[in-house]
Amino acid sequence: MLDDRKAAILRVVVQEYIETAQPVGSAHVAQAASLAVSSATVRNEMAVLEHEGYLVQPHTSAGRIPTDKGYRFFVDQLTAPGILDAVQRQRVRDFFETAHGEIERMLHDTSRLLSSLTDYAAVVISPPHEEAVIRSVQVVGLAPRVALVVVVLANGVVEKRTIELGEGVDDPRLAAAAARLSAHLVGQTLSVGGRAWSTGDEITDAVVATALESLAGSHDTEPDQVFMGGVARMTGGFDAVETVRQVLGTLEQQYVVVTLLRDVLDRGLSVAIGSEHGLEQLATCAVVVAPYDVEGMSGTVGLLGPTRMNYPLALAAVALVSRRLGKRLSEG
Repeated sequence: MLDDRKAAILRVVVQEYIETAQPVGSAHVAQAASLAVSSATVRNEMAVLEHEGYLVQPHTSAGRIPTDKGYRFFVDQLTAPGILDAVQRQRVRDFFETAHGEIERMLHDTSRLLSSLTDYAAVVISPPHEEAVIRSVQVVGLAPRVALVVVVLANGVVEKRTIELGEGVDDPRLAAAAARLSAHLVGQTLSVGGRAWSTGDEITDAVVATALESLAGSHDTEPDQVFMGGVARMTGGFDAVETVRQVLGTLEQQYVVVTLLRDVLDRGLSVAIGSEHGLEQLATCAVVVAPYDVEGMSGTVGLLGPTRMNYPLALAAVALVSRRLGKRLSEG
């Protein structure tokens, strides 16, 4: 644990470096921290903080910048997320009050909203497909021998499967098949499988069986839905071109991004800084994540940016957007 003076000095260095991206000198800290001590005293305390791994001096004559350990102390000392300003909060309210349409569009637009609030790369991951409960089932005739099976899931995803029909399938039989499928599937997940009870009509039962077969295994092959916005916004936070190239290359691997965010949550963290998340390609990055709930299922909202991230702002934006997204999707 740091004593009060060292903690105050470290907070000033972190806040100033987040804002300016320039090494912070002792004279500035002495003035900003209101410690009533000399620059020499602050300089000595900063040397101790450097020795203990909270700060580093990039050049001999330069001030100090925070290390991952310094950022971690700063984050852990936050008593609550920051607060978005009134304009930002209104933008979030307006967005979710007017958001509509298919889940894919809403999640994509949510990632863009979150990025625009923070200037970091935003990631929104839908709840795991296999956990989604079925809300409704419809069977719609497209042609004399072709029908479309439409399944609406609780996470907002719409599954569509085209099936071929046998002889004698008219609209009443399609309606009967849809009713039997609804009785069998609504409230269940796609993995329920099996056979539905017979309707007493062989032709209708054949439609039901074909529809169930078309849906079987879809929960195993469906990839995670990942929506990313504002990647270009984030690149301005890095100095080295090679660092930007590494980060962008990693973000193109959606499986890596999904694994990273879910691993952070599984470890009970809301913030992972630098090497904490264990991904060498993103060692210069920080991740802020939060889950959102949709009828018992959890998706993920996250921000990725440089370790020189405005953590209070990022935590506030992720908390508000994840809460409103979960509420909006649960309302249907």
